[in-house]
Amino acid sequence: MDMQNDFDRLLFFEHARKTAEATYNENPRDADNLTRWGGALLELSQFQNVPDSKKMIQDAISKLEEALIVDPKKHDTLWCLGNAHTSHAFLIPDRDEAKGYFDKASLYFQQAVVEDPTNELYRKSLEVTAKAPELHMEIHKHGFAQQAMEGGPSTSSGAKTAKKKKSSDLKYDILGWVILAVGIVAWVGFAKSHVPPPPPPPPR
Repeated sequence: MDMQNDFDRLLFFEHARKTAEATYNENPRDADNLTRWGGALLELSQFQNVPDSKKMIQDAISKLEEALIVDPKKHDTLWCLGNAHTSHAFLIPDRDEAKGYFDKASLYFQQAVVEDPTNELYRKSLEVTAKAPELHMEIHKHGFAQQAMEGGPSTSSGAKTAKKKKSSDLKYDILGWVILAVGIVAWVGFAKSHVPPPPPPPPR
């Protein structure tokens, strides 16, 4: 069942990415579309291996930054950028380098809260990102990065495979709040973009 859900999500966000790309060719200055595109790339990045995932997150960041050039106060874009930097940080084993991404994430979350102070999700993201460096250290101490980099199945005992699966599950748990939330935003944005325009008001 989970595999079917993953496959459905993969198809959905791949479709969202292609739609956003086509829309971009028609209107490159549509901040909503650029945000949807960045969100879709961020969602798709979790289905990749570590190097490809990093590249896709970088692509997402560049689309989101492009959206901010068009609309610098767009809070959902600021929030997505915070998520993108958080996701990227977790893929980097070096603590100091990762901290740079966590700091950027925190700044974007703060800006999102400033632009939309009543949004509970933005506030929660800001709280969680404060704990992220500690969580990052814990994960990488247990060899998550090394196992993720190996990619293929373990050549030694089944215990190692079980440990690897546990680390992989942990990765999805940690990125879960990021990915789910980004997914919701991208889906809502995508759905909104396909709603027919309201009928014109009756003539007076």
